[in-house]
Amino acid sequence: MKKRRLMAAALCAVLAASTALSGCGGNKAAGNGSQAAGNETGTAESGTPAVYTKLYGSEATTLNYLTASSENDNKIGANCVDTLIEYDNKGQIKPGLATEWSYDDATLTWTFKLREAKWVDNTGAEVADVTAQDFVDAMKYELTPEYESANVQNLFGVIANAEKYYNGLVYNGGADKDGKVWESIDYSEVGVKAVDEHTLTYTLEKEVPYFLSSLAYVVYMPAYGPQLAELGKDFGTGADKMYYNGAFYLEEFSPQEKHVFKKNPANYDADIVYINEIQEIYNAEYNTIGPEMIKRGEIDYAEISSDILDNMMNSEDTKNLISRERPRTSYSYFYSFNFNPQFDAQYEPDNWRKAVNNENFRKALFAGLNKTKEVAVLEPAAPDDFVINSITPANFTFNADGTDYTTVGDMASLGQTFNETKAKEYRDLAKAELTAEGVTFPVKVLMPYNPSEVNWDKECQVVEQQMESLLGTDFIDIIVEAGPADGFLTEVRRSGKFALMKCNWGADYADPETWTDPFYQVKGEDGYDLGYKYGNIAKAIEEGTPSADAAVEYFTLVEAAKDIKVDINARYEAFAKAEASLVNHAFVLPFSISVSKYVASKLDVFEGQYAPFGVSNLRYKGQHLQDHYVSMDEFKANREANAK
Repeated sequence: MKKRRLMAAALCAVLAASTALSGCGGNKAAGNGSQAAGNETGTAESGTPAVYTKLYGSEATTLNYLTASSENDNKIGANCVDTLIEYDNKGQIKPGLATEWSYDDATLTWTFKLREAKWVDNTGAEVADVTAQDFVDAMKYELTPEYESANVQNLFGVIANAEKYYNGLVYNGGADKDGKVWESIDYSEVGVKAVDEHTLTYTLEKEVPYFLSSLAYVVYMPAYGPQLAELGKDFGTGADKMYYNGAFYLEEFSPQEKHVFKKNPANYDADIVYINEIQEIYNAEYNTIGPEMIKRGEIDYAEISSDILDNMMNSEDTKNLISRERPRTSYSYFYSFNFNPQFDAQYEPDNWRKAVNNENFRKALFAGLNKTKEVAVLEPAAPDDFVINSITPANFTFNADGTDYTTVGDMASLGQTFNETKAKEYRDLAKAELTAEGVTFPVKVLMPYNPSEVNWDKECQVVEQQMESLLGTDFIDIIVEAGPADGFLTEVRRSGKFALMKCNWGADYADPETWTDPFYQVKGEDGYDLGYKYGNIAKAIEEGTPSADAAVEYFTLVEAAKDIKVDINARYEAFAKAEASLVNHAFVLPFSISVSKYVASKLDVFEGQYAPFGVSNLRYKGQHLQDHYVSMDEFKANREANAK
């Protein structure tokens, strides 16, 4: 039996095969990074409560972090509920609710020792101790089908018997469509146990190279068990319908009005929580109103859209108000083709269904998109710095030899996709093939956007003009349309009300498998869960369309890669082959990494937690509220100091 005891200082040895860290130095608490010149506010320095104020324009659809999957919904859980491990401001792993941990190779069991911690309610009053049982109860909630957790599949194939327990509840001894029988099992057989109040174990289904890094995601957050049992589906439906153990508690949640977070004095890390209160105020026009309020010093943060950026940067009164967000490799943007169109008849869904299942049609649009032009809407100075040709961003993870995953195996062959000559060749081939199938031209291409996202409308306009000019308005008619600001994800993407749309994915853990999660799918009792995955590639398989074989190829390659657990180099090469298949068949069009937005902010973004996965980047813990907006020069100085 080989048993390893792991403390925070030794973690790089564990994660070297699956993530790039900046080195195994000492464990610094978040907030030890650089600070912008000038004074700071906050009780830690001046005795004056630090109140951070910002506008928002897209409402969270749920507070229930155990079921939520979107970044907009996860922000609340990220700041109000602690995880077992955390990442500091340099991307190094550090203790969270767990102070130490060990791994037993023979039994595939991780053991975590928990610190003393408290649950508080939305008034900040202490209600209970945080115990190992809270992690056990939270996972049981996620594995209960009636609660419809969007995260539950992250546990399948990872936590021993998690899938058996879940499907046992779904099928109750019956068989799925593939004939596999799922007998009911007791929850005690699932690989999560409270050994005692402060000892938690997870037993894995099989070797999982990235498991430790995945603990920074919402799926492994705890919840107070008695409250879950009492509230059921009502858990997380209001600020008073959940408890908090994180850096902040949610005092008020008034949809489309206000969110108020208060510093949690009971939190174990309260001495490095420098913001006393966060006020988020709803305004549907926050994109335009925010910058004006910045000029008057009325709020502490606003995004700066491209149409006003030059004027603000060139004005003596405002040029020093503007900086940027921290660059992230945790998000990838890509265009998804929708294989299960559910949009209105006026956009001709049946015509689109035939067109999208023609690979030459997809490749015409694939090769016809000038990504540099579109990224220039967000970053006119250096757009090519953000363009990518794979779904996985560069420098996200590295194999056992330290080789960037995006240069491994078949991934190395993915190059520049924009090619005017090729786009026209694919167009002509597609037109001939689709005409024979009865497709009418131009094919209507419904391209919706979320009006609450700064500059997304302008990006769509650039795409429309550029691609129609290249491919011809007799071939495609791109229809740009605003979707709802609230519930956009549910109302548009999950409902299939788009033909082609820019989507994004944020990594959940440090392994290439995380980038298959938006696309790869296992067939359930009623077939594939359409709407759950981006673009619904599985629909091509269900309908036996001309794209079915290519979809099966991708799914099969993913399954083969997932089965490789120990040989990291072989695992990465297998995932590289799968991703290359997805891209080369033009199921999705890789676009860009997160373009660092231009913002006006009183926070030094390099003080906050950082990791290219999970929810670390959403946290305010460790950040000081400055008494001024950070300038671009300060931003650069902070970035350089953080890199040391």
